[in-house]
Amino acid sequence: MEWYLKVLKNYVGFQGRARRTEYWMFVLFNFIIAIVLALVEMLLGIGNFLSYLYSLAILIPSLAVVFRRLHDTGKSGLWILISLIPVAGAIILLVFMCLDSDAGTNKYGPNPKY
Repeated sequence: MEWYLKVLKNYVGFQGRARRTEYWMFVLFNFIIAIVLALVEMLLGIGNFLSYLYSLAILIPSLAVVFRRLHDTGKSGLWILISLIPVAGAIILLVFMCLDSDAGTNKYGPNPKY
């Protein structure tokens, strides 16, 4: 939960770097929250209102953490646009998210591992 809150506190921080742990824990908690919201919506029969509201609230922090994660691998945050290519773009972006950090300092800042 600490990693999730760290991303939310730095919700407009598009500069800097984000470790794999920070990114993947954020993704995990988003997934868990989405499942819980879907169950609540199903039980209450209120449609997808809560899910849409949560997705809208988490949009900018999600983009920011993806940008920082790409910076950690030494790539520009604009590489997120590759996800607009059907199927192949999403796979390439997934590979980038799984890559290890650049050792030491790169042009986006010091390595957050150390």
